[in-house]
Amino acid sequence: MNILVTGANGQLGDAIRRCTDKYPSDHFFFTDVDTLDIIDEKAVVSYLETNRIELLINCAAYTAVDKAESEKEQADKLNHQAVAILGKTTSALKISMIHISTDYVFDGKGYRPYIETDETHPLSVYGCTKLAGEMALMAANPQTVIIRTSWLYSETGNNFVKTMLRLGGERDFLPVVFDQIGTPTYAGDLAAAILAVCNRGIVPGIYHFSNEGVCSWYDFARKIMQFAHLHCEIRPIETKDYPTATVRPAYSVLNKSKIKETYTLSIPHWEESLEKVINNLSV
Repeated sequence: MNILVTGANGQLGDAIRRCTDKYPSDHFFFTDVDTLDIIDEKAVVSYLETNRIELLINCAAYTAVDKAESEKEQADKLNHQAVAILGKTTSALKISMIHISTDYVFDGKGYRPYIETDETHPLSVYGCTKLAGEMALMAANPQTVIIRTSWLYSETGNNFVKTMLRLGGERDFLPVVFDQIGTPTYAGDLAAAILAVCNRGIVPGIYHFSNEGVCSWYDFARKIMQFAHLHCEIRPIETKDYPTATVRPAYSVLNKSKIKETYTLSIPHWEESLEKVINNLSV
C-alpha cells in the first residue's frame, strides 16, 4: 500500500517514520509544509495522483494551544480548512484517511472517561478548530478514522516531558497543577496503533487513544523526576494559580474500549512508556 504521512516533522510523524520497518510491504511517503502545502488543493491532488496514494495519515496540526487564542486564523487554517481539503480530495480519489484529533474537543466537566459519542464542547480556539476539522472530514470522506488523543510527548520536539527534564536539571523546585486530570500518550505507542489500523483495515469512525492509566500533571511531573533521577521538588498548585491564555479541560480521560476491541490492541500503561522514553533520552 502507498501511504502518505502529512505533518511528518512533528512528534507523531517522526514516531510513525521510526515504526515503518515493521511494515516492509508498504511504501511510505512523508511530507511537511516544505514539501506539500496541504492548504493548496491543487498541490494535494497532484501529489496524491502522482504517487498513487491509497491511504493518508494526517498528523499535521496547529498545536500551539495558548498562541491559538491570538492566532485563530492560523489555527483554523491548519486544523480545519486544510483537513476539509484533505477530506474532499481523498474522497474524490477514493483514498481512505486517518486523522489525529484531541481531548480538547471536550469541556472537561465530565466525571468518567469520555467515550466517542459523548457531547463535545470545546473551551478553546484550539479545541474549536480541531472539532471543526473533525466535522468537515467526516462529512467529506466517510472512509475515515479519527483518533482523539491526549497529552502527547516523545523523544523529539517540544513537549511536557522534555520541558520538565530541562527545568528539573536547572531548578530546586517546580510548581505544577494538580487539578487537571488526564492520561499522557507516548507518540511511539500512538504511532504503533495507527499502523495497526492501517494493517488491519479502516473501520470508519471516531476512536479514542491514550496510554492506560490516569494522572494529574503534578503526578506526571513527579514521575518524570523519579525516572530521570532528578532532585527537583514538584509542588502542587491549582489551575487558578497558573493562569494561561487557554482554558484547559479539568478532566479529559479518554475511554479506549472501542479502539482496543475493534483493532485488538494492547496499550501500555503511561508509566511504563514514560520510563522507556526517559531511558532513551538519557542514552
